[in-house]
Amino acid sequence: MISTDTTDTTDTTDTTDTTDYRRGLLALEHLEGCSPPSILAALADVAPSLGSLVVSFVYGRLYAAPHLGLRDRQLVTVAALGALGHARPQLKFHAAGALQAGCSPLEVVEAMVQLAVYAGFPAALNGVFAVQEVLREKGVALPAAGADAEDRGARDRFAEGWKTLRQVDGDGGEKVIASLASIAPDLGRFIIEFVFGDVYVRPGLDLRQRELVTIAALAAMGTATPQLRVHLHGFLNVGGSADEMVEALTHIAAYAGFPAAINAVLLAREVLAERNHRPG
Repeated sequence: MISTDTTDTTDTTDTTDTTDYRRGLLALEHLEGCSPPSILAALADVAPSLGSLVVSFVYGRLYAAPHLGLRDRQLVTVAALGALGHARPQLKFHAAGALQAGCSPLEVVEAMVQLAVYAGFPAALNGVFAVQEVLREKGVALPAAGADAEDRGARDRFAEGWKTLRQVDGDGGEKVIASLASIAPDLGRFIIEFVFGDVYVRPGLDLRQRELVTIAALAAMGTATPQLRVHLHGFLNVGGSADEMVEALTHIAAYAGFPAAINAVLLAREVLAERNHRPG
């Protein structure tokens, strides 16, 4: 018989390491801003051991790893959940957690805007609307709107985009554009003007953060290996470290599954070998 008593959220059958559990409990309480964490009560009458695993492994082990700060972890998390598109409650929870971790409302919104490029406009729109709900529920002012379309159109978007593409993706990005010249030159121009001339130059996230969001989204989706390879290089090109990259991809295991994380980390190993670099 399954107990319906939710007053005691302790799982007496838990076999996980108590140190991990206690550390995870503190981390989750900080992220949610309440004690005890709501997930323990929510799962108490159906799968209390799942709640214990979430606390012990996700927050006691993954979140405790040393090479990625909490703000970055939350950007990775919301990017992965937004790109997947099927976990709105968890996306809202972690959008709120990102604010609790010190991310600005604009940073969280811009992480969702970045998804328009790599997961599509529906994912970006759904993500922005989820973040909008969180901000309104918390009484947090919405971030000021960026430059309007007319202002952006007044710039030389192609020149600015080409410069940013080279800065981020280097030779890899140039090869992508060159490969499209004989079959879809307009697509190449869209990449330069829209992706790097409009999105990457928006305020709110710096290039390192945008690449962090990008590799998290691509790794979580698991369907764009060549593009993930380019952007793993891109993350390193704009100041990300090998340790941060591997840890961000490892973090994906909690939200997109271990196969996605394993595939991404193995690809990262290839990228680091190409650059004669390794984490640590």
